[in-house]
Amino acid sequence: MKILHTSDWHLGHQLHGYNRDFEHQAFLDWLADTLEARQADALLVAGDIFDTANPPASAWRMLYRFLARLAKNLPNLNVVMIGGNHDSPSKLDAPHELLKAFDLHIVGGIHRREDGELDTERMLVPLTDASGQQAAWVLAVPFLRSADLRTDGLSEEDDRLIKGVETLYGEVTAAARHGRQPNQALIGMGHAYMASGKLSEMSERRVLGGNQHALPASIFAEDLSYVALGHLHLAQRVAKQEHIRYSGSPLPLSMSERGYNHQVVLVDFDGADVTAIEPVSVPRVVDMLKVPASPAPLAQVIEELSALDVEDKPREQQPFLEVHVLLDKPQALLREKIMAALDGKAVRLAKITPHYPATQTQQGLGHRRLSDVTPQQVFNLSWTQKYQGEPDEAMTAAFEQLLINVEEDEANL
Repeated sequence: MKILHTSDWHLGHQLHGYNRDFEHQAFLDWLADTLEARQADALLVAGDIFDTANPPASAWRMLYRFLARLAKNLPNLNVVMIGGNHDSPSKLDAPHELLKAFDLHIVGGIHRREDGELDTERMLVPLTDASGQQAAWVLAVPFLRSADLRTDGLSEEDDRLIKGVETLYGEVTAAARHGRQPNQALIGMGHAYMASGKLSEMSERRVLGGNQHALPASIFAEDLSYVALGHLHLAQRVAKQEHIRYSGSPLPLSMSERGYNHQVVLVDFDGADVTAIEPVSVPRVVDMLKVPASPAPLAQVIEELSALDVEDKPREQQPFLEVHVLLDKPQALLREKIMAALDGKAVRLAKITPHYPATQTQQGLGHRRLSDVTPQQVFNLSWTQKYQGEPDEAMTAAFEQLLINVEEDEANL
């Protein structure tokens, strides 16, 4: 059996106001071709299908067209998708029964029965191989919000959130073992921030209570053959374990991710054993440029931009450009001067990043735009200016929890 693991599509994403539909459609077309060419038996999408809890209609159409193509051209393909922290659980779950009829399984959020017991049946998805025989069970656990967890009865010494996640995975794993037949693989799925995971600047958030609640690899049982994770955009292993992986996002979601090797992961099984893990690079159809290579004075920047030689392309295929300028003070009409240097060039100016002397940067956020800083940075600066010191761990944790509550409310709208 062969599965393809991907995640963090973020359909509907905009980069500094620019639509990404062309890039996403190119990826989905490539993905469908790859599934067919590699004769994959299953597609696993580990969360953040959409960029927001209320994606535009165009993003939904793109997803449904892709699923319809798979149903037509690859009728025996198993498809399992889970919700991420950017997704709305209720919106993803709404078409569950309809999609299930076509062997397309989307698990937006967890469900509990009237007695409060976890509905593990919905999160256990059988996978069949090329012969039509069941070869594996997928533990399709979506992004877990704090309200999903049961922490009653846990001692104060335990980290309740981490223990709650561990308990939930334990319940789903136990149910999978109960239905498992000899030589069937158990494949975990999740959308979470794992301990030692590398975050990318500006496009990811620590989830489940912040960095202090990064999840340990020990939440996954040892008899899981492979764990397909989502949330981190940089493809990476977890705790140096080959079988626990983030596939990473298929395209860069911020200018800071321009250097990533975006990929999907093909995994081969022989019974319950993983025999091969192969990263497959996703073609990049739109370039990301940084000019100059390091921050430089405005006169040099203007000179380099004027000399920039780019191929003439349609607007949706033009490269994104980030400009780094070294300034000693805020510059009037900075954007207008840069735009004048780019006049007639087939690029999309995504971001201007000014750099100031260290003494000025230390006093604030270096005259950066609000869209270029994180909520945590704004909070820390505001606290420092008001109370002449950094917030303690308890206050930082409370702010992180407030951010999570806001995101959860948005997802449930």
